[in-house]
Amino acid sequence: MSLTRATPLVLIGAGKMGTAMAGGWLAKGLPPHGLTLVDPSPAEAVIEFARKHGVQIADAVPRESARVIVLAVKPQVMGEVMGDAAMAVGPDTLVVSIAAGIPMAKLSAGTGTHRVVRVMPNTPAQIGKGISGAYAGDISAEDRDVATALLEAAGRVVWVDNETDIDAVTSVSGSGPAYVFHLVEALAAAGEAEGLPAETAMALARQTIIGAAGLLEEDDWIPAAKLRENVTSPKGTTAAALDVLMANEDGLRDLMRRAVHAARLRAEELGQ
Repeated sequence: MSLTRATPLVLIGAGKMGTAMAGGWLAKGLPPHGLTLVDPSPAEAVIEFARKHGVQIADAVPRESARVIVLAVKPQVMGEVMGDAAMAVGPDTLVVSIAAGIPMAKLSAGTGTHRVVRVMPNTPAQIGKGISGAYAGDISAEDRDVATALLEAAGRVVWVDNETDIDAVTSVSGSGPAYVFHLVEALAAAGEAEGLPAETAMALARQTIIGAAGLLEEDDWIPAAKLRENVTSPKGTTAAALDVLMANEDGLRDLMRRAVHAARLRAEELGQ
């Protein structure tokens, strides 16, 4: 669908994620005059982004009713921001929140509308390769189409049926890029421990992750387990490493389960 149906669109919070999403919208055909960035103290990069794309920056939420309001601020300031956003909520306004942990009930009460979508995107949205988990309550099919179109400008979208699943999405994909980046750090450090120069170890680790991700993307119909098996020769070097990583106790699966659960618990705490 045409993103003109999402205008006028007000983006509250012009941080890295907000501007990444805005860049995707504009690239997919959102008219610049239909987008307003709200940031009382915009960074120089935001000012340059607005100048480059011909987008308006405002230090306060416009009083005119918006078709879509996207709340892209930290959970800690959401209470104040929702009160401001409510000033631009009209009978046809859809509110989209990308703040971790803030529940639908609080979003609806704070903005004065039941037409709310909770979303958890991730940072690869900056290059159009993100994935967003989304949950909506009582919204129309058109509202859902509008939300999907906006989110697909930054990558894939997965709709979940239960609101509690959004906290799980946050802990898997929302925080997930950081897990991958730390894997690069850990792999490079392991290479150094085996005698490789730091620069060489990091180059090998980075490109290995990039290449493996490319295979996942290229063959998205092949299970990750099958791709792993394709690399693994019986009793070979990879098998020896996987014996450690796939150990029943303290293996990577157990470690990742605990890490993701910790992230989910924190997401739930943020919503209190």
